[in-house]
Amino acid sequence: MERSTRGQILNLPNILTMVRIATIPIICLLLLSPERQPCFWAAALFAAASFTDWLDGYLARRMEIVTVFGKFLDPIADKLIVMAALIMILPYDRVPAWMVLVILGREIIITGLRGIASTEGIVIAASTLGKFKTIFQLVAIIGLLLHYDYRWFFAVDHPLLIVNMHNVGMFYLWIATIITIWSGVDYLSKFVNVIAK
Repeated sequence: MERSTRGQILNLPNILTMVRIATIPIICLLLLSPERQPCFWAAALFAAASFTDWLDGYLARRMEIVTVFGKFLDPIADKLIVMAALIMILPYDRVPAWMVLVILGREIIITGLRGIASTEGIVIAASTLGKFKTIFQLVAIIGLLLHYDYRWFFAVDHPLLIVNMHNVGMFYLWIATIITIWSGVDYLSKFVNVIAK
């Protein structure tokens, strides 16, 4: 029994998830400074951690080691890293507080509804909207963390382009916020319909 429990926890996908959680305090420490260099490294670490979100899910399915612990921990890790990044950049006025409230409020409400549904033995599958929401949130946060102007090199006709990454981040954050509200309403309606049956 002990080995079985240990195997449920200490497998590669779950270890990647735990590593993702372990990056959160490092990202927060880097974001104590609004300067360009620490923000760049925070964005790089956030991007790497976001990649492990896809990787651990892929490995869990490929290796056929989907566990209860992994199902519990993976969405928590996603929410924690998004919340941490958004909260840390709030004092620098890089993101409107109401957007952060909408995004975090949606996550808290949906997590609560999932908990209620699970106690009734009801599973409401994650929707495609929720997956798009996550993708746009992650891209938006990377842009907002980078924040400053960056020079990008392209083809000979347009060898250099200066892009303000804050504007890029806000563009994707608007999309993420709209999908966040949309997916939240969609999930709530599914929850009501299932409970009503």
